[in-house]
Amino acid sequence: MSKQPGFFSRIKALSADQKQLFATALAERMLPNFQLFCAATESEDAAQLQSCLDLLWESSFSRRLKLNYELQIEKLEGITPDPDEHDMYGVYPAMDAVVAVSTIFIAMQQKVEEDLINVSKLSSSTVTNYIEVTEMPELEGRALDDFIFAHEMMQEEKSIQGQLLEWVESEPNIDDIKEMRREIRDAGVSNIGVSLD
Repeated sequence: MSKQPGFFSRIKALSADQKQLFATALAERMLPNFQLFCAATESEDAAQLQSCLDLLWESSFSRRLKLNYELQIEKLEGITPDPDEHDMYGVYPAMDAVVAVSTIFIAMQQKVEEDLINVSKLSSSTVTNYIEVTEMPELEGRALDDFIFAHEMMQEEKSIQGQLLEWVESEPNIDDIKEMRREIRDAGVSNIGVSLD
C-alpha cells in the first residue's frame, strides 16, 4: 500500500528468486501474529508454520533444495485458522500469516511470479485491518484511506517494505540472507506490532 511511485513496478522488476525472497521476509514478519494466536488458543501449530518458513528461507540460499510443494501446501491448509470458529480478532492476522506462506508455495509450485507480489499487499492489508479495528475511526471512503495511510503503523509498514525491497534489489548473498532472517526473528515484532515477549 505504498504511494511511492513505482513501488510495485520495482517488485515486478525483480527476478523470480528475488520476489520469493522479498515475500519470505514479509511472511517472516507476520509469523508472530500466528504464534500469539496459537499461544492464546493453546494450539501447537506455530512450529509448523515456522518450519514451512524455514524451508522457504533455505530454498533462497540452497538451489539444491527440492521442495515438495503439494505436501507443504497441504500442511498449511491444515493449520489455517477459521474465523468462524474463533470469536477473537487475533484469528485474522493469524490467518493472514498462514495465507502469506501458502501464497509463496503456491506461486512457486505454479511458477506464477505475480502472486508473490500479493504477499506485500496482504501484509499491508493486515495492518489496514488492525488500524480499523483498534482505532475505529468514524470515517468513510477517501477520508478513511487517508487516515490509514497517514497512521504511524502504516508508515512503518511502508518504510520496512521499502527497506526490504532495497535489500533484495542489492542482490544479497547467502550470508546476508541468513543475517536478515536472524534480524527479523530476533526483533520478534510483527507487522502490527505484536510480540511474544
